[in-house]
Amino acid sequence: MIFANGWSRRGLLAGTAIPTAGGAAAKEDRLTEGVVILIDSNEPYVMGHAISYSANLSKHFADRGARLLIEVVANGKGIDVFRADKTPLVEPLATLRQSLPNLSYSMCASSKSIAEAKEQISIPLIAGASLVPFGIGRVVDLQLKGWAYIHA
Repeated sequence: MIFANGWSRRGLLAGTAIPTAGGAAAKEDRLTEGVVILIDSNEPYVMGHAISYSANLSKHFADRGARLLIEVVANGKGIDVFRADKTPLVEPLATLRQSLPNLSYSMCASSKSIAEAKEQISIPLIAGASLVPFGIGRVVDLQLKGWAYIHA
């Protein structure tokens, strides 16, 4: 679509990207304190992506000589990733956590309580996972501290 002033929609979008890219380049030396990765799905491929993201981000920043804090937060149906009784990723999660001391796992306590009431069981967590009151609250808290956000 070409507008009356001669700009196309693509041209407008490209034009707005130029200042943004320049701003990002100027801040390239600024390292985010950390990255929070949210998992809110119990689909195995989504859980796998979060694990891959963690490993790849850690390597990417390590290659630059920087250490990046990474927290994977499980919320809603995504809590299955850190459930010792359900996760298909017990070994990869343990291996990744051992190899990346800058990585932590958090599960939403509210989602856990809802699942426990629904299933009438006590849900065990994998080794190294901790509870946070609300998964989405943890994500926002970290974002407000300057952490980058990735939705797996």
